[in-house]
Amino acid sequence: MLLSYPIQNILFLDIETVPQQPAYEQLGEEWKTLWEAKANILLRNREGETPESIYERAGIYAEFGKIVCISCGVMQGVENNRKLVIKSFADDDEKQLLKNFTEMLIKWSCNEPRFLCAHNGKEFDFPYICRRLIINGMPIPPLLNMVGKKPWEVNHLDTMELWKFGDFKSFTSLNLLAHTLGIPTPKDDIDGSMVGDVYWKENDLSRIVTYCQKDVVTVAQIFLRLQGEELLGSDSVEIKS
Repeated sequence: MLLSYPIQNILFLDIETVPQQPAYEQLGEEWKTLWEAKANILLRNREGETPESIYERAGIYAEFGKIVCISCGVMQGVENNRKLVIKSFADDDEKQLLKNFTEMLIKWSCNEPRFLCAHNGKEFDFPYICRRLIINGMPIPPLLNMVGKKPWEVNHLDTMELWKFGDFKSFTSLNLLAHTLGIPTPKDDIDGSMVGDVYWKENDLSRIVTYCQKDVVTVAQIFLRLQGEELLGSDSVEIKS
């Protein structure tokens, strides 16, 4: 069992990101040049691929992507009678999405110590949100802002980091960790690599939201398992509009 955290003071979250344009050809000339410079680094020692062919990966970089969904979950109730309440912020207008999310986050975290938890959140979700806030000319909420804080003052939890137990050599995916810990995960019709196409080609944001919400449930379940607590039942998740 890990150090105990007040589970009702944790916001579990996951984000979904896409490239800023549907295809490489639709980038402006300067953006093409900048992406090619980035892609050439990614393509070292890899034959048969080009900056154009890997543009679908642009969404994982905050400079070339944008957030289309942030799903959040908080625990309510006590052990053996808990439920995870989930709310999603999704919008084609990233600035509006971030405004709605940060307003909620500031309100939720204003009175007592609160924590954020995501899988690989310290390497991806948390910094990505902060970078996109800066790009959109928006302030970073105190709970996300690490500037000037000592490590123990940053209330960010990461299920992948917790699972590493100090080992920094490996990456463990959310699905792999869930399966390893015996946590059932829903069989989705999409995975992370397909989010860009679902957004740009199918124009199906609601499908992405559903996928994102399921990942939040999995993150929360993994955290419970790492804490040595009972998992949520199949009827213990509430989706708020």
